[in-house]
Amino acid sequence: MTHSVASPRPSRRAVFSWCLFDWANNAYPTVITTFIFAAYFTRGVAETPEQGTFLWGQTTGLAGLAVALTGPILGAIADRAGARKPWIIWFSLLSIVASAGLWFVKPDAGDIPLALALVALGALGYEYATIFYNSMLPDLTTPGRVGRLSGWGWAAGYGGGLACLVVALFGLVQADPPPFGLDPDAAEPVRATALLVAGWYLVFMVPLLIWTPDRAASGLPLATATGQGLAELVRLLRDIRQHGPMVRFLLARMFYVDGLTTLFAFGGIYAAGTFGMSFAEIIQFGIAMNVTAGLGAFLFAWIDDWIGPKRTILITLVCLIGFGIPVLLVEDVTWFWILTLTLGLFVGPAQAAGRSLMTRLSPEGREAEMFGLFALSGKATAWAGPMLLGWVTLMFDSQRAGMATIIVFFVIGLVLLLPLKEPKAR
Repeated sequence: MTHSVASPRPSRRAVFSWCLFDWANNAYPTVITTFIFAAYFTRGVAETPEQGTFLWGQTTGLAGLAVALTGPILGAIADRAGARKPWIIWFSLLSIVASAGLWFVKPDAGDIPLALALVALGALGYEYATIFYNSMLPDLTTPGRVGRLSGWGWAAGYGGGLACLVVALFGLVQADPPPFGLDPDAAEPVRATALLVAGWYLVFMVPLLIWTPDRAASGLPLATATGQGLAELVRLLRDIRQHGPMVRFLLARMFYVDGLTTLFAFGGIYAAGTFGMSFAEIIQFGIAMNVTAGLGAFLFAWIDDWIGPKRTILITLVCLIGFGIPVLLVEDVTWFWILTLTLGLFVGPAQAAGRSLMTRLSPEGREAEMFGLFALSGKATAWAGPMLLGWVTLMFDSQRAGMATIIVFFVIGLVLLLPLKEPKAR
């Protein structure tokens, strides 16, 4: 099946605008679900950090399960409809509105339902928009350069998260006096970071909508596109057994990406609950982590095209395990900083190289369909990591025990990926 695109040779501005969307939407997971609002919820809204960790884990886990069940269906429908941008716009707006609504979550246990509902909606919007954003990648470069473009996009995402954290730190949380008359006793400087994320996402997504080419709309009615998309998805799932290496990779990715997602989702919560970091310290920690993660994604972009994406992923998983175990054992906050910042170098490359490996494993002419399965592999078990971490934390009354489940996901992914035979780039 062939698709037409708006431009056979996207300009540098178009490619830059595509990367800039990563810069835009990564403010949401960085500030909301990882370093600031997650910590605010567990320490300032929930009754105890353990209860907050449990509730947060169940909510983000159920949102991931919803994406796993419905994301591939939406992707198949959109593939028949053609254009990606309308889906990106509407789901991004859902995430933006939900983020802005978090301003109304006060440091009161009575606001727990409101907080969790908005976080679930925001996560759904963010994840759905990312599915259609990723599906644009094969149209913007050649297979031999996918590693670089994928890595640059991840690096831009970490850069956006870093920049938003810097603004949140110096412009809101640590500002003395707080701007706009914000009341620290009501946690308004911290709550205002949700408004910052909403504005950040909205502004920086605009270049992609203007300058990055999109596939032409097929003109099919929605009902027809839905029927054809579902039939295409069924056929694809029926035939996927003919592609053994791809099945192995997607299965391995289910586990190691679940570990990465859980690591970033609960990094700030762990730092706050176990090491007693303040909100300002959590933001500083998030800034440092994004610097190392972005640097790793940028540098490994060339290594990916040099040694191949499979080897790149294996190297990063070994390093994530090797540095992750000591992070769970150290008591000294200085060693916690050193180990986690080193670990951060290998987070971005593991994710970016996955997109590159997928292009090598995809049958020629069916890349868009395969990226639908790629999205499924990233979310099929996305609910498992947060939910397992939450239950283990509650069972042992220990955040260290809960975080240890992440290492298990890395090990399983590594073992599954080892036998894979990587094809050469076409």
